[in-house]
Amino acid sequence: MSLNKVMLIGNVGNEPEVKYIEQGVPLANFRLATSERARTLQNGTQVPERTEWHNVVAWRRPAEYIEKFVHKGDKLFIEGQLHTRSYDDRNGITRYVTEVWVDRVENLSTPRQNAPEQPSAPAADTTQAPF
Repeated sequence: MSLNKVMLIGNVGNEPEVKYIEQGVPLANFRLATSERARTLQNGTQVPERTEWHNVVAWRRPAEYIEKFVHKGDKLFIEGQLHTRSYDDRNGITRYVTEVWVDRVENLSTPRQNAPEQPSAPAADTTQAPF
């Protein structure tokens, strides 16, 4: 048995990019920042704040939710899976990218004025990725 499950709470680092791919399936991409607070260890050592950036990919219903309700700076709860893909850059060097593929997203930010109520996005149909 194995398990590939990720749960993150962090802030959206850029406006989500949403595009529609084959057969009108929405695909959203954005970066999510999670931070570990600065602290002092028992021996007096100062550990500075550390921010980790995550590449987030959503499609279908979660992508529709992100397109309507998620903006730069929002605090989100993301639940999904880790996926790693590779590509060759313009110099022919193979690069690897690790992404969080969203199954569920919930906006934890306070609602913006004059914005419609923000339900959480239903879980994605993950039986088959659109790409």
